[in-house]
Amino acid sequence: MQKKILIFVGVIVLLFAGLYFVIDYKNNQAVENSDNPYGDKKLEQGTIDQLDDPNYGNQIMPDELQETVESGEAVTVYFYDPLCVHCQNTTPYLVPLAEDNDVDMKKMNLREFQNQWNVYGIESTPTLIHFEDGEEQGRIVGQAPEDNFQQFFDQYVVE
Repeated sequence: MQKKILIFVGVIVLLFAGLYFVIDYKNNQAVENSDNPYGDKKLEQGTIDQLDDPNYGNQIMPDELQETVESGEAVTVYFYDPLCVHCQNTTPYLVPLAEDNDVDMKKMNLREFQNQWNVYGIESTPTLIHFEDGEEQGRIVGQAPEDNFQQFFDQYVVE
């Protein structure tokens, strides 16, 4: 009886190990086969799942954002978390709205770059910020109606 239990436990352990390796292989393939803006950074699963989603293109890395802001160049940044439900609800209408307004809206994945929460005073996601002349000019925090984002673009971005 004890031998049967050991065999059963051994089979379960092998199944879980096999499942782990299959998922790890699948994730590695997804990262290698996509346009990965993160380089060789070990990515969170939520980010891996969004790599081929066109709504999450146009990523900006922390160093590039810092340089852009410090240079005084105008930049609009959408700070989000791939696992945030409010971000998942906002992104599908915000990204096309930005494109319709010819706004080059950069995206900052706060799941991958957690230290950026404090750098830019992000309290929750999603957050949209427009920087110009090295200063924050405007901000929308949280899931908001499409009209609010349009007003934001009209006020701060679209000339």
